Amino acid sequence: MTQPTATTDTPLLNLLGLSHGEMVQFFDELGEKAFRAAQVMKWIHQEGVIDFAAMTNISKALRDKLARVAEVRVPSIAYQGESKDGTRKWVVETEGGSLIETVLIPAENGNRRTLCVSSQVGCSLDCSFCSTGKQGFARNLTSAEIIGQVWIATHTGGAYADGRKPVTNVVMMGMGEPLMNFDPVVAAMKLMLDDNAYGLSKRRVTLSTSGVVPMIDRLGDVLDVSLAISLHAPTDELRNTLVPLNRKYNIEKLLDACHRYLEKCGDTRMITIEYTLMSGINDQREHAEQLAELLRNIPCKINLIPFNPFPGSGYTKPSRNQVMRFQQWLFEKGYSAPVRMTRGDDIDAACGQLVGRVKDRTRRQARYIQTLSIDAD
Repeated sequence: MTQPTATTDTPLLNLLGLSHGEMVQFFDELGEKAFRAAQVMKWIHQEGVIDFAAMTNISKALRDKLARVAEVRVPSIAYQGESKDGTRKWVVETEGGSLIETVLIPAENGNRRTLCVSSQVGCSLDCSFCSTGKQGFARNLTSAEIIGQVWIATHTGGAYADGRKPVTNVVMMGMGEPLMNFDPVVAAMKLMLDDNAYGLSKRRVTLSTSGVVPMIDRLGDVLDVSLAISLHAPTDELRNTLVPLNRKYNIEKLLDACHRYLEKCGDTRMITIEYTLMSGINDQREHAEQLAELLRNIPCKINLIPFNPFPGSGYTKPSRNQVMRFQQWLFEKGYSAPVRMTRGDDIDAACGQLVGRVKDRTRRQARYIQTLSIDAD
């Protein structure tokens, strides 16, 4: 890390996304003791204080020095809305003007509040059933922009009178494929786990991936957070049409990577299998039986997600009865298969509905809009 100097030409260093080790190095380069790192991290992440002048257990001389060379720059909020079911959504403006979305989902019993965090502006993949992917892709988020979403939800999401944490769980399951933005995502997740920052358990931080196999292996070398796999199909033939990445890393390669990841965790961890149910596509008994056989050697639970419709997708949501039948078929095979209830769809915050505003460098968004126009004719 290069120490910033107090010149008008040098941008201030944003401390928001720095790990504890990077913060220690920063203070060392300022000629300060290492314990200052933990002090400042707690002010930023636990107290929500981003003005150095308000960090009262730090000398005025150091506060003045920090103000000359650094800042704590949180992403700006373009919109904040709350669903009738209590789900909260923030539309966050990134540098460059693109918009990303972050969603806080409270459990019905109120004991768990799960934050769905974005990792990219848009998505570099193009899963056929996901409206986020149809927006195209602009760029990866920085670690500050990723952890900034956690900061926003923690410090602008509203206080709980009984002292409960505003955010108890985090899932890297918002806009983007997290493993295609590996280093910033890992840096942000380490802050989520750090006792000087958000202090979350590794079982309460989940990374969801469509199956970037080499990066699953790399992740297992540096972190042992919970892992979720966006599977959505029990065969390669079907998954190739739903998740194009499967053509590069097929189901066999993906499940082998899951085995290796669990071995590195060294505990009784389970993989979460995400399975979006689409009427007549992947919700029949044969699919349930194929899925049960496919996963028989993987310690896992299966999250069933009724498809959330969007214009031009070509897919429809299965009936509640069909979802329950699919769940029952998996129960009969011995699987835990909770149904993820649709939350926040009245504010477009449901799974697969996060779109933001993307300055798309892939031109996928323009092609998709053109397709909609042709279909309408």
